[in-house]
Amino acid sequence: MTEGPRPTVSPLRAGLAGRCPNCGSGPMFRGFLAVADRCAVCGEDLGAHEQGDGPAVFVILILGLLVVAAALLVEIRFTPPLWLHALVWPPVIVLGALALLRPLKGVLVALHFRHRKGDVERG
Repeated sequence: MTEGPRPTVSPLRAGLAGRCPNCGSGPMFRGFLAVADRCAVCGEDLGAHEQGDGPAVFVILILGLLVVAAALLVEIRFTPPLWLHALVWPPVIVLGALALLRPLKGVLVALHFRHRKGDVERG
């Protein structure tokens, strides 16, 4: 089976912008995290490239490392009371997760599209 030329859209750029990894124009998402079934511009099947829980795992690992390091640094440097830790870190975690989840999911979907385009079957 011969495939046409690979798209020239950068997976990183398309993923971070939430754009179709094939044409770079249409939206990749139909909600905050739901991948669109098809690109509204080029008609590419985006639903077949859904990544499941992969992006959430990366967000947990990245954000966990950053927040634990920051909490340890604050504890060692300033020694605040525990109630202050309990007040500060949950909003940081929630906002960080919301900020990272969509771009990371977009990048993973775009990378999957780029590298597994011919192997994908919808299940």
